[in-house]
Amino acid sequence: MTKAPLLDLPVGDASLSAPPEITPEILRVLHVINGEHYSGAERVQDLLAGTLPDFGFEVGFASIKPGRFSEVRQSSQAALYEIPMHGRFDLRPVRRLASIVRQGGYRLLHAHTPRSLLVASLASRLAAVPLVYHVHSPTSRDSTRRWHNRLNALAERGCFPRASRLIAVSQSLGRHLQQLGVSSDRITVVPNGVPCRQPRGTRSGTSDPWVLGTVALFRPRKGIEVLLEALALLRQDGWRVTLRAVGDFETEAYRREIEQVMERLDLGDAVTWTGFTRDIGSELVQMDLFVLPSLFGEGLPMVVLEAMAAGVPVVATRVEGVPEVIRDGRDGLLAEPGDAHDLARRMAHIISGAADWSELRRAALDRQAEGFSDRSMAEAVAEVYREILEPSPLSSHGSGAPVSRQVLGS
Repeated sequence: MTKAPLLDLPVGDASLSAPPEITPEILRVLHVINGEHYSGAERVQDLLAGTLPDFGFEVGFASIKPGRFSEVRQSSQAALYEIPMHGRFDLRPVRRLASIVRQGGYRLLHAHTPRSLLVASLASRLAAVPLVYHVHSPTSRDSTRRWHNRLNALAERGCFPRASRLIAVSQSLGRHLQQLGVSSDRITVVPNGVPCRQPRGTRSGTSDPWVLGTVALFRPRKGIEVLLEALALLRQDGWRVTLRAVGDFETEAYRREIEQVMERLDLGDAVTWTGFTRDIGSELVQMDLFVLPSLFGEGLPMVVLEAMAAGVPVVATRVEGVPEVIRDGRDGLLAEPGDAHDLARRMAHIISGAADWSELRRAALDRQAEGFSDRSMAEAVAEVYREILEPSPLSSHGSGAPVSRQVLGS
């Protein structure tokens, strides 16, 4: 399939290039994204672009921090406009975004980050179209940079009133939004989802070394230091384990910090760093156990869902929305965040056979297929769009707890 061209448009309607042909039966939605990385939130955006057409919506993208997303996205049929911001408070892309909306026949804007929300909220006024905001993680706990979090959270809250609906990826995020003062009738919980895939086979033998795996954009809140400590503890106890770590580091400085941790723990021969890959599936099938050691800031991690879909049992930390998908002892095991000893114990519980690897694998496959697929996610998002674009008395949520498009287990 030929990749849709990048559309970098000048300011003003008169010099816009010809918009895509508008088909009356299909409603167009423009997703405003950062675009510099390709991790969990970007995976959601990419999957929605590929599946929403089945539910009557065509997706385009406007990238305000162009980068890796445009290089590796799978939704090559979706138009991609690059309207870069040159600094946090550069609002010049607003007029350009409004022009794209008008000329492209887009009926709705869908933002995914605090920065994209700022631009989209202003452009939605200029273009007179409604706005949806997708909350992927708690902005106030997004990183270890406290003032950065506060600034983003303040900007985000200031734009909330413009959004017709806020989509939270977990019940915990929905409650968080309520605590920030968002009324429950403006919050819809749509859990993340991934495609069902051909799962990996069973382990070839009990005497084989165990390959632990993790996937992330490595930064301090992801807890890789804790995982390395837990790996060292397992090896000290005589377990034959290695770690396969997939993904980039957010900064070179942080990479150097982790290299020092590796040296201190004498793990030079125990860890394989693969770097970024667009083919997560080929990495997951090489893992016997998937580990997510996050400290905080997770909405509903896509990598956990990807591991479940691949038939790889999961050990994750009990943060944010993780317990909404991993029921401890049934679909995987949960450890306390920041506790290397507890994380090592939980992994050893599976490695030793105290928890049945095959049973956890089967339960996780069923759990993901039944409630966390890419199609269930897209169908729920499409329903939100319809309620905004085609309002009716039956579409009102009323009051109470955040509405969920899916009944989540305990």
